[in-house]
Amino acid sequence: MKLNPWLVDSLMDTDFYKITMLQAYYHTAEFRLVDVEWKFSCRNRDGLDLTTLIPELNRQLEHLCTLTFTDLELDYLGKFSYIKPDFIEFLRIFKLNMRFVKLQPKGEDLNLRFHGPLLHVTLMEIYALAIISELHTFTNCDGFNLPLAREKLVAKIALIKNDETLSHLKFADFGTRRRASRVWQKEVLQTLKEQLPNNFSGTSNLHFSQVIGLSPIGTMAHEWFQSWQAVTRLADAQKAALEGWVQEYRGRLGIAITDCYSMDSFIRDFSDPYFGKLYDGLRHDSGCPFIWGEKAIKMYQNMGIDPLSKTLVFSDSLHFPRMIEIYKQFKGRIRLSFGIGTNLMNDVGNKPLNIVIKMVAANGKPVAKISDEPGKSMCEDLGYLQYLASLYDIDPSAVKISK
Repeated sequence: MKLNPWLVDSLMDTDFYKITMLQAYYHTAEFRLVDVEWKFSCRNRDGLDLTTLIPELNRQLEHLCTLTFTDLELDYLGKFSYIKPDFIEFLRIFKLNMRFVKLQPKGEDLNLRFHGPLLHVTLMEIYALAIISELHTFTNCDGFNLPLAREKLVAKIALIKNDETLSHLKFADFGTRRRASRVWQKEVLQTLKEQLPNNFSGTSNLHFSQVIGLSPIGTMAHEWFQSWQAVTRLADAQKAALEGWVQEYRGRLGIAITDCYSMDSFIRDFSDPYFGKLYDGLRHDSGCPFIWGEKAIKMYQNMGIDPLSKTLVFSDSLHFPRMIEIYKQFKGRIRLSFGIGTNLMNDVGNKPLNIVIKMVAANGKPVAKISDEPGKSMCEDLGYLQYLASLYDIDPSAVKISK
């Protein structure tokens, strides 16, 4: 495979939850004037010189800022009842802008930041990650072995096909941000649609959901919870985020992510039957999935809610054997779904970059994600992080700032 001239050539080539969160921001008065900063981080650089990517990354981002949503793309989005006409018209005139991008070398690492109005920079995240991931494939790894990648995909499919107990297992693609390449992602999605029609439930990628005919998957991410830290009392930020989502979507798109602060603090704020009944389920993204799943089931039981009426979505660093292990642990006790990212879209024989871009400030003040796994925390102000932890009953000495 060769590197395409443009690695992102449609604003729909992003995760669905970026659009659903953007609409919620657009309709929530508190966020109209919020200014934010996002920061890139590579968790496994291990001496790799990422600065060699800067010239091409800059060129790709400049191209990204020329793109607009097409009428056909907006018509597709408009078919979803919860995407509002006024938001469609906002997207019709939407463009990204390079003046909100800061890209410099930091030793052999990238100092990549997005700083500007929340409504105008939040979409940068997934596009930039997908571009960096594919540049890594073709610049640092000299491409990848297509026959080997296909062989690995066939083996994954066989794990599902050859086990009759997995006939009701459902999983989706969450791999846009760390894909080996856009062309490979399309091939994987087409293959899964053909080979596992009863198990493969869709993709987080809006572009491919439209062109291939797949269900778009996604609701919210950590940024939704982080952003409320800037516009409400810190101790109330998690509840405010949960309530804000209810006000926008009225029970639709009802899968809540639980680890912006910790699962235990989430349970504390979520255990009102108001939230328990309105939300369809929860998404796991850090910490032990088995402990997390047991806590979720117990929480529903304590609220008098049948766990079989709710869904747990597992999406933390999954591979197929791990997904099957989790499925067999909880099958028949609660509804289950899975989102697989890197292992689905970048298991091609190379070492994928473990990269993220997270919000680190809003309105000139720090915001943070604490997580159920210390290595996934993201903040630049230790004092703030420790104070936030104390408000959510987390040991302040256990949290660390990102590097």
